[in-house]
Amino acid sequence: MGWQERHQWVGWRGSGSDATQIAKMTLTTASDFGNYTCAGYPGVIGNLQQDAETFASWDVDYVKLDGCYAHPSEMDRGYPEFGFYLNRTGRGMICSCSWPVYQIYAGMAPNFTSIIQSCNMWRNFDDIQDSWVSVESIIDYYGNNQDVIVPNAGPGHWNDPDMLIIGNFGLSYEQSKTQMAIWAILAAPLLMSVDLRTIRPEYKAILQNKKIISVDQDPLGIQGRRIYKHKGIEIWSRPITPLYQNYFSYAIAFVNRRTDGTPSDVAVTLKELGLSSPTGYRVEDLYEDVDYGVLSPQTKIKVKVNPSGVVILRADVQVDFDRRVSYYTTQRTPYNPLNQVFRIRNNGF
Repeated sequence: MGWQERHQWVGWRGSGSDATQIAKMTLTTASDFGNYTCAGYPGVIGNLQQDAETFASWDVDYVKLDGCYAHPSEMDRGYPEFGFYLNRTGRGMICSCSWPVYQIYAGMAPNFTSIIQSCNMWRNFDDIQDSWVSVESIIDYYGNNQDVIVPNAGPGHWNDPDMLIIGNFGLSYEQSKTQMAIWAILAAPLLMSVDLRTIRPEYKAILQNKKIISVDQDPLGIQGRRIYKHKGIEIWSRPITPLYQNYFSYAIAFVNRRTDGTPSDVAVTLKELGLSSPTGYRVEDLYEDVDYGVLSPQTKIKVKVNPSGVVILRADVQVDFDRRVSYYTTQRTPYNPLNQVFRIRNNGF
């Protein structure tokens, strides 16, 4: 029998019509499609059916199947077989696979059609480390490879950029807000890697931000994209509900990855961000809890983004146009001695 250990964790993304569950304690186990797990325990090879049935008898909710000590060419057969045995138990266990990342490392092209059929979530890139450098590398990977990655995500099957490391030692407060916001844009499973007994209140508040969790758990299940990158400023956008006359609502994240140590202003119209509904959008800052009212697509918004920080907005499409459009006015002016403003025009949004 192959298994490593059992854990309890909070926050998971389900499958099918019930695509999301939040704040439910679940029992998890980590194993490996190999002779050994990455930590040296027995793997599932030779015991696929027995291990699946054992996990079900333990009332396990989530199975992580890694790929240490397994040949990537064997994963196209082995992972679907293990998924078959998990499903046959009749217990609704989440299956988290490392199948794609090992094949990518080996120079193989993963069969995402098969992966989607066999796994609820999967890793495409490196394990996260407790550092901003690691988080940035994951953000870069997902942005640089989004044309391949994004189409594979949807209700019941998700790209997994790895755990949230908010509340540990490696991220500042601003960087922690950035990770939470980008993971929500990516429709990522929200798994926390932190000691909940000692987490500081300000980091706990980031993890418990219901409005950002709502973006992450949006029922459409569409993964967002990086739509702008220039001189250290990035903009990420994700279509979300509600919809009106084929117009989506959106979550928009402005990220400051400059290294000059000062806040940066970003000025852009909603239309330049791809928000073109003539009925307008109600815009809200999800961290500052500020409602900017209903804005037309021609309205220029200006946000000030702290170094390695983020501003994440939600823009809900309106059913009826309110001609008393309220225009964005900057209400806070953080210190910005260089007075940098990045004006975004004609980017094909």
